[in-house]
Amino acid sequence: MIDFDRINRDALAVLPSLLSRWLPDGRRIGHEWVCRNPRRADRKPGSFRVNMNTGRWADFATDDKGGDPVSLAAYLAGIGQADAARNLADMLGIE
Repeated sequence: MIDFDRINRDALAVLPSLLSRWLPDGRRIGHEWVCRNPRRADRKPGSFRVNMNTGRWADFATDDKGGDPVSLAAYLAGIGQADAARNLADMLGIE
């Protein structure tokens, strides 16, 4: 059984570090990480944002969005949420 709540909670605690790893061309603006969307031909940062307090994210140019770090990891890797949760748990050292 995958503990999505724990994985998301632990990921939120280190989300700025994860975002700088996953989306290295981004930067912090207030409580948001603003960057280009690596899943499309995004030329400049601005429409892809991640709230670093809640983990909610969205690409306002495409309507892609999610509510937590696991959904962001799944979106960025192009995999399902269960696989993304397992990968993120491994990255965070969660058994």
